[in-house]
Amino acid sequence: MTLTRISHSIMLASGWQRAAIALVAGAASALAMAPFNAWPILFVTFSVLVWLVDGSAAGRWSGAITAAIAGWCFGFGFFVAGLYWIGYAFLVDAKTFGWLLPVAVAGLPAYLALYTALGLAAARLIWVRGPERVLALAAMVTIAEWLRGHLLSGFPWNTFGYALTQPLALAQSVSLVGIWTLTFLCVAICATPAVLADDAVDTPRPYRALLIGLAILAGFAIYGAARLALHPTTFANGVMLRVMQPNLPQDDKFNYSAKAQVMARYLRLSDRATGPDSNGLRDITHLIWPEAAFPFFLTREPDALAQISGLLKPGTELITGAVRAAPNATAENPRAYNSVYVIDPDGSIQGIYDKVHLVPFGEYLPFQRLLEKLGLQQLTKQVGGFLSGGRRRAMDVPRAPKMLPLICYEAIFPGAAVPPGERPGWLVNVTNDGWFGISTGPYQHFQQARVLAIAEGLPLVRAANTGISAVIDPVGRVINFLPLGAEGSFDSRLPNPVEPTVYKIVGDYTLILSLVVSFIVVGRRRIRA
Repeated sequence: MTLTRISHSIMLASGWQRAAIALVAGAASALAMAPFNAWPILFVTFSVLVWLVDGSAAGRWSGAITAAIAGWCFGFGFFVAGLYWIGYAFLVDAKTFGWLLPVAVAGLPAYLALYTALGLAAARLIWVRGPERVLALAAMVTIAEWLRGHLLSGFPWNTFGYALTQPLALAQSVSLVGIWTLTFLCVAICATPAVLADDAVDTPRPYRALLIGLAILAGFAIYGAARLALHPTTFANGVMLRVMQPNLPQDDKFNYSAKAQVMARYLRLSDRATGPDSNGLRDITHLIWPEAAFPFFLTREPDALAQISGLLKPGTELITGAVRAAPNATAENPRAYNSVYVIDPDGSIQGIYDKVHLVPFGEYLPFQRLLEKLGLQQLTKQVGGFLSGGRRRAMDVPRAPKMLPLICYEAIFPGAAVPPGERPGWLVNVTNDGWFGISTGPYQHFQQARVLAIAEGLPLVRAANTGISAVIDPVGRVINFLPLGAEGSFDSRLPNPVEPTVYKIVGDYTLILSLVVSFIVVGRRRIRA
């Protein structure tokens, strides 16, 4: 069967067949993301998307509605296959939350697919014949993805640009253009094979679009290889890190009665006193523990602080996640923050950062009081939900460069994770991906944090309860790590940052330029038609 016949069969499909084609193409597209990174599959699935829009109804508005339905089916397949792991969180306390699992696994993708539907509907409204329609698709899908990453607190997880961040040389493109422009380029390039099936009248030399796309990818790969060669890893003087990954079961993370066992595990993994060649913490300047490390308010447990003080040696600081009680918290109103503490060897708190970007339904409920009255609660079971911190900010840390803490998925917001005017020496991402078991979710989270390091030109240190914990240099090299599901700790020197990247200086103006050029090209084609 020729490519032209395949394209015609997709364009002429209707009803459930059309919906099934879009659904399968969307689900297959999830293979482009971590941990599979099979991004060449997008050359097939995005071409299918082009042909689905080609086959939309003839009328302007009826065509937009038909395209939107195909877009929703594509998006639903993509998000169910890519985000199925969210359901694991509802099994941690299955008696309380198990009934919500189908709602989460299907409901969130159904909502996120509305953005894909919007993108295809908008693309259909400016649709043209010939290769220019690829730019129409890329522009509108990228705008829809940008909206998904910003509206209603935003959720840019697995935006299409992440597909082009593996291998590492190709990932260097985010240091030039950022993840949003890379999303535009990903859609535009991977949709070009659809043009090969065009009629010769509409597209005299259909292979040119594909060749241009491949040339752009090759250019990014060459740039990335050169950037990696020009930026060998260098390390900060006098800084030695130890990252501890406890692999603690989720039911222990929130069980106060497990306090003694939790502390014993943390101390054992951090000290390594039983190892044959261990020096304990003698040479370690900074010990790092993961997000919300304790099943209690740390500052209200003097015995826990005393154990930490006994663990730390002179010259060793602890950076740890912890739940922090709000100053006005009471037993009836136990308000709290999800925080990062810097603790010195005598147990004193040297610095505090409170998480700014909270997870909806995980750390707070929209319309919190109303939904609590109806008997609902967020997964963390924090009465009243967590409070949001004031703003993201860098912190001073003794014996190390200034640090920017990022708690959990604060590391996945491209262009917004590092505040304007801030230039810390390193990023610290503490997280707890134990909610999601041994699934694709933690791999995706790790990849997005790694891309942030490349985009900013900053080293990133990641401490995750169940993994993946790692030290990553500013061009994305993994210096040391612990895999998903492992218990242990590792030592590493702290990589130095590189100069601010082009993306850090220019921001998303490359995206604006790409969109403007696309609209001009598409507009000229419509005028000629």
